[in-house]
Amino acid sequence: MNKKCDTAKSDGVRGALVLIGLRGSGKSTVGRNVAAQCHATFIDLDDRTRSAMGATTVSKAFHEQGEEAFRTAEVKALRIVIEEAKQTEKPVVVALGGGTPTAPGADDLLRSWQRDGAMIAYLRAEPEVLAQRLRANLGDRPSLTGSDPIEEIATVLAQRDGVYCDLADVIIDADASVDATTQCVSKAWGTYSSGQ
Repeated sequence: MNKKCDTAKSDGVRGALVLIGLRGSGKSTVGRNVAAQCHATFIDLDDRTRSAMGATTVSKAFHEQGEEAFRTAEVKALRIVIEEAKQTEKPVVVALGGGTPTAPGADDLLRSWQRDGAMIAYLRAEPEVLAQRLRANLGDRPSLTGSDPIEEIATVLAQRDGVYCDLADVIIDADASVDATTQCVSKAWGTYSSGQ
């Protein structure tokens, strides 16, 4: 994991940056910040999925229509976002839902996008940090195991960490502040883009 990053090199980024990680890792907040810093378009896949399901919140979509329907809609939304990103010259930052990489078919879509130049960054934070953040702002986050969303963090991390690590081009230490994490991600994307 990156424990320290210098000033971000955000000029010249191109293509797509895809942020993965558990809820509370900062994908949406960091994604918006990186997009603003790099003059990129920001897309939150949870918003696209919820909207496609006709729900007012992610929790409602998840609970009223079920996880299977949610994951199916999530993959469809991801496919659309990838096609949109390929059609634009402007760089794109996409924050995936925490479970998106585990949804049936998502892995193949993401790996194909990587081959086309997208960079996948895993925002990895320790369970205690994630719990602290969720206590401060639980927001629209459904339970994934039937337990309390805060109590299930370590279990969900153990289930998904290997998947995230396997997909990621870079693993970012997201225990740090939002500003520090934003700088790390921006720098990594700038370096990755310049090497493409």
